[in-house]
Amino acid sequence: MKDKKISILGCGWLGLPLARFLCGEGFAVKGSTTSEGKFAAMKVAGVQPFMIALGESITGDLASFLESDILVVNIPPGRRPEVVEHHVAQISLLIDALVDSAVQQVLFVSSTSVYPSLGRVVVEEDASDPDAADSPVGQALLYVEEMLRSETSFKTTVVRFGGLIGPGRNPAEFMQRMTEIANPSQPVNLIHLDDCIGIIDSIISEEVWGEVFNACAPLHPTRGELYSAASESHGLTALPEEATSSNEFKIVSSEKLERVLEYRFLHPDPLAMARGSN
Repeated sequence: MKDKKISILGCGWLGLPLARFLCGEGFAVKGSTTSEGKFAAMKVAGVQPFMIALGESITGDLASFLESDILVVNIPPGRRPEVVEHHVAQISLLIDALVDSAVQQVLFVSSTSVYPSLGRVVVEEDASDPDAADSPVGQALLYVEEMLRSETSFKTTVVRFGGLIGPGRNPAEFMQRMTEIANPSQPVNLIHLDDCIGIIDSIISEEVWGEVFNACAPLHPTRGELYSAASESHGLTALPEEATSSNEFKIVSSEKLERVLEYRFLHPDPLAMARGSN
């Protein structure tokens, strides 16, 4: 298995630590960035760096980048006007290139924003209508998921991560940009960077392709509880809570992932994450 080559499209907050981990596991890893300034850090991590940008056309040596067995697609849609059209066009270009490449498996990093706020626990099958997603970003991701999974020249597994927590993304840092806690009674759907990497590694190592998985910590405290824990443990002044709170919410279940992959979360409790330093 370790003789397989892996390309990671998007070596940012998640992609670079993932690439470093996979290199440490013995995989040959290629990584893409849109900034040549990141090349040095990628080389130190053992990653072969490429400059690849997906826009109205693809810039960079995508053909050489895709000379791999597995591709991890980790490029979020971003927040821009016409985000659905833009991201669909990006992935359409990528799929055209993939069809003619050596890639046999694709792991697509998606988000729990594909789900509508149904006021209950949601499972993978609850995201079926892109127009019902919580946001345009969620719509874009669900359309792209369907595009990738419908292709027959490669197999795609989709991982829908919750809100990301880890180095530089602790709720204590978020609080410094907030004036109040919005929707304090809403449950949170979060996941730590360590678990993101662990889950992707499990999928690759166990060769679980053609699946869709939710990936959130099993516990779901409220936003009010989360930021209270962060303020207490980091010595911050507690923020006031919004007087009215939306009753629209979702609790994202990762039961399928835990069952199929036999995965046990390293960080199951977001309150413990909030109290930690990273």
